[in-house]
Amino acid sequence: MGGDFAPRAPIAGSLHALAELPAEHHIELVGRSSVIQAELDALMTGEFSAFATHLGRLHIVEAPDVIEMTDKPSVALRAKSNSSMVVGIRRVADGHANGFVSAGSTGAQMVASLAHLKLHAGLTRPAIGTIFPTARQPILVLDSGANVDCSPEELVQFARIGAVYARDLLGRAEPAVGLLSIGEEPEKGNAAVKEAHQRLIHAGLNFIGNIEGRDIPRGECDRGPIDVVVCDGFTGNVLLKFYESLAPMLIGMVSKAAGLEAVALRGALKEFDVDEHGGAPLLGVRGVSIISHGKSSPRALMNAIHMAVRAYESGMTDEIGRQLVGITPAPQPPATASNA
Repeated sequence: MGGDFAPRAPIAGSLHALAELPAEHHIELVGRSSVIQAELDALMTGEFSAFATHLGRLHIVEAPDVIEMTDKPSVALRAKSNSSMVVGIRRVADGHANGFVSAGSTGAQMVASLAHLKLHAGLTRPAIGTIFPTARQPILVLDSGANVDCSPEELVQFARIGAVYARDLLGRAEPAVGLLSIGEEPEKGNAAVKEAHQRLIHAGLNFIGNIEGRDIPRGECDRGPIDVVVCDGFTGNVLLKFYESLAPMLIGMVSKAAGLEAVALRGALKEFDVDEHGGAPLLGVRGVSIISHGKSSPRALMNAIHMAVRAYESGMTDEIGRQLVGITPAPQPPATASNA
């Protein structure tokens, strides 16, 4: 029920995903049953009639409440305990589902995931991990919007869980971790970044030091390739939204100047398309929770579902827990969810 184009986009994206997934996979549509069924019937009588063979793998789960984007996350969690967001995440926590995908409120999804899935021991906050295209190969950036302010220890935690993601889902044998700052020297950056740099040196990771914003599009710095970029959620979300704007701007400028077809340019720059990856996992919680953009199209949500499947089947969340065994963080104030 969440997102600018709900419920059509989640339903259409689910049908596309089922058409590509093996027969053992099933998808649950969580929300107001009558609304979902009416939309599904409308799709089946139109362009999606060919998907009728997959309807047996599509199930509706009733959830009468809807969390609006204007709702305060913590209040919505208590007042709308039967929302599609909360019911869906509870099904993962209870073992009835293997992953959850939503294009609704980021803040509400973070709060609900914390409440029902819980954090792995050794963490004080989760992080949103987003894949960024580069000239070399995709890299993981975290946090990209869950936590506006972060302590040095939390930045180290993000580095640890990012390294697991890069190893398990990106196939990087020894992920290279960089800390985003305003200069490559250890003494550059704000107080949290400078302290995090010193801690990362002794964290047992393949830490390559500070990196700068210009290194991200290249996918490498002077010390070699980059696999994981660590930053606070404020910086990460600003970077993410700037990155998302690049492809439309470049397509418009080049097609106008060179008289080229915009369609061809979109194909060449498809890795910059936010729909290509579909969503970003909330890393650090004990379960698969995929956060999609509010403007997600059916294709974006289809790709987010594929991401959820990969995250579950790889055992990534369990591996994060194993990597954090024995790491006890310093006490921190309660997390404040953003609505990035």
